[in-house]
Amino acid sequence: MGRTNFLGEFEELILTMVLILDDNAYGNTVVKAIKEHQNREVNLSSVHITLYRLEEKGFLKSYMAGATQKRGGRKKRYFKATNSGVALLREMKTSRTNLWKLTPQLNFGA
Repeated sequence: MGRTNFLGEFEELILTMVLILDDNAYGNTVVKAIKEHQNREVNLSSVHITLYRLEEKGFLKSYMAGATQKRGGRKKRYFKATNSGVALLREMKTSRTNLWKLTPQLNFGA
């Protein structure tokens, strides 16, 4: 995993949530999924910035769809992970798993 393919913790979280949400990944659903699955509050603006940054890096692609009257006729921008994004997450998981295998067993007084 080279430095050009490095993701920060928040970028990794956002990319993972896009994978989890599949065809329903847009800003608000990502925020809600993080709250639900991580019990973590995140700012919608920071999620949008990160989604766009991941798209610039080639790990996500976006498309416009879902205009509704509720949104005043505005469309939603949905995001999907690219093959590169999925491959990077797999690489990161493998790397972390290999590191955890190197840690000594911890005894918590069991």
